[in-house]
Amino acid sequence: MIRLFMGTGGLLRERKFAMADEKRTAVSYLVFDIEAIADGELVSRIRFPGENLSAEAAIAKYRAELMETTGKDVLPVTYMLPVSVAIAKIDPEFRLLDLVVLDAPEYRPHRIAQLFWQGWQHYGYPTLVSFNGRSYDMPVLELAALRYGFSIPAWFSLELRSFEQPRNRYNSSSHFDLCDFFSNFGATRLSGGLNLLANVLGKPGKSGIDGSMVQDFHHQGRDEEINDYCRCDVLDTYFVFLRSQVLQGKLTLQREQQLVGETKTWLENQAASSPAYQHYLSHWGDWQPPPV
Repeated sequence: MIRLFMGTGGLLRERKFAMADEKRTAVSYLVFDIEAIADGELVSRIRFPGENLSAEAAIAKYRAELMETTGKDVLPVTYMLPVSVAIAKIDPEFRLLDLVVLDAPEYRPHRIAQLFWQGWQHYGYPTLVSFNGRSYDMPVLELAALRYGFSIPAWFSLELRSFEQPRNRYNSSSHFDLCDFFSNFGATRLSGGLNLLANVLGKPGKSGIDGSMVQDFHHQGRDEEINDYCRCDVLDTYFVFLRSQVLQGKLTLQREQQLVGETKTWLENQAASSPAYQHYLSHWGDWQPPPV
């Protein structure tokens, strides 16, 4: 009834708001990946108190210790800050709508984390889709919220029953972790990870830099390249996500292949202004069905 008394401007505003709401509800999944760098000052204070190490020196010393003891120089998630978050927006029919990196070109950790949580809320809490996000990506973003004082009550929702809480490991409607899915929640070791699964589907996988190089790239001022790498990881994650829906009977194989083709066309249309997509397409491969 109120609509009957609106002027033309009011009707236009209402239509604009309705279109905005429709756009938000069109995003059902956020396929994402993050890359992170160490907080050297925190490492210096916590790991090497009293040594007065610079941020870079503390990181270098900690990495060397880890390499000696574990064979890898990946720092624990508690010391990490997001330097890249790439997100693919996916509609209810599993179609790619857009792929963005947050806070370009500054790539500030506090702003990246803020935009991630704001975006999840803005689109009405769509399902997050990751590869090993429960063990790495989400803890980094949760600890960033702690550090910067962001309130994200919808993510925690501790008043809900445990299996309905978004952070519950088995709540795949809130967060669909492909590593959990393919490893049966850790029952088996998924050796090869996302790189292997992407290659099985003919997609590039790790064809450029990898996560172990991110810290050094950041020190060299190459954050743009880090974010390009993150975009490619999200594309791999998206294609593996599509195949996971085929396994569950939510997509037919024919429709999945149509979506893959549509996405390739989308990448080709974007490639002129995106080195990341040029690189991805140059390593593109098509999935080959078994011979009949």
